[in-house]
Amino acid sequence: MPLSPAQRSAIDHVASHARSRRAEAVAQQDHIRRMCDISVDDLCEARVNIEQHARVALHFHPDRPDGTGQTVGQALLRDGRYRSQFETGLSNGGLSAHPGGRRDLCEQRLFDGAYHASGMTNAGRPKYGSLSLLHHADGPSPRFGSCYFVLTAAVSRRCTFTYLDSHEGSIERGTLEEFDDVFSALLHSAFYHEIGLGESGLSVPSLVRRLRCELPLPSGDVEKFPIIRNLNHYIEAQVHGDVLLDQDVDALVADPSFRGTETGCVLDELCRRYDVALHWHPGFLLSCDEVPRDFRGPTMPSLAQRIARSGIIDASTIGDAVSDLRADPGAWTDRGDLDEVLQELKLLWHVLVKYGRQPRQ
Repeated sequence: MPLSPAQRSAIDHVASHARSRRAEAVAQQDHIRRMCDISVDDLCEARVNIEQHARVALHFHPDRPDGTGQTVGQALLRDGRYRSQFETGLSNGGLSAHPGGRRDLCEQRLFDGAYHASGMTNAGRPKYGSLSLLHHADGPSPRFGSCYFVLTAAVSRRCTFTYLDSHEGSIERGTLEEFDDVFSALLHSAFYHEIGLGESGLSVPSLVRRLRCELPLPSGDVEKFPIIRNLNHYIEAQVHGDVLLDQDVDALVADPSFRGTETGCVLDELCRRYDVALHWHPGFLLSCDEVPRDFRGPTMPSLAQRIARSGIIDASTIGDAVSDLRADPGAWTDRGDLDEVLQELKLLWHVLVKYGRQPRQ
C-alpha cells in the first residue's frame, strides 16, 4: 500500500521518538528479564514474534447508523473500505474528530503536524485500532465495538503504536521496527503490577511464554480463546493509509447477537464479497437486575430496563436503541438530549462488556 508523504512523515516521526528512547527501554527490558530469570534468547524470540506475527484489530459496531442513513456495516459492504472517524463523524470513544477537537489536537502532537499540512484530506487520516498479542476472543479492545476486523500482518508494518490510549498523551510509542519502548512498558506493567493487556495476574514469564509459543498460532478458533473484557489496557494502533477489505483484512470476528438479523446478513455478504473469513466470538448477555449502579453511573439500570428484550440486553439491543434514538430523539428527552443519551448507551456497552455472561453459560 503506497503511503502519502504526510503518512510517511507521521510514521517517521513516531519511529524517531522511539529511537530516542530505545537505550533506556532496552535497559529496562534487560533488568526485568534478569529479575524474572528469562533467557536473552527467550526474550528475543518474544520480541521477534511480535514483529512477525502481531495483528492489528479494528473494533466497530456494525449496526450503528452513519451520516448517510445506512449502518456502519452497510457502508462497509458498499465501499469495501474502512473509513477514519474524521470521515464518518462516528466514534466509539470521544466524539472529537473535527478541526480543533481533542482527537485532532492529539494527532497534531503525536505526528508533529504531519496530518495538518495543506491539502490533507480526512480520507488520509489514520484509522484507530489495537494490537492483538494474546488471542482474546472479544478482541484486544472491546470497549470500541462488538465486532472487529483482524488485519493482515503486512498492515502492521505501516502502523504506529502507543502504550495505552494516545489521547492520554502516551510517552511510550513506536513502530514494529522500533517497538522497544512499547514492549518495555508492557513488561513493566506485568512486572510491577501483574497486569497486561487487560489480564490481571499476568506475570512476565507467562507473558513471554505466550508471546513465544501462542502468538504465532492460527487465530481462527475464536470461541476457544478467553473472554478478557479489556476496557482500558490496550496497545493503541494508528493505521496509516487505506484499509481495503479485499486486501488488508484477514477475518471478521462478530458478536453472536447479530446472527439471523439484518445486520448479520450484511456481515455475511460483506465477508463473501471481499473474501474475508467470518468468525463469531461467544458474546455477552446481561439481565437488567444484574446491571450495577456503581460502574458507569446510577442511570445504567434504568436505561437497561428501558431497552431490554425479555429483561436481557446484548450488543444488538443497545444498537437498536441507538437507531431508535437517532430516528426519534424526542422520544428520549426524559433522559437528556441526543448526545447525552448516546453517551449513556456507550457507557451501557462498557457495562455489558465488563459484567455480561456468555450465552452458552
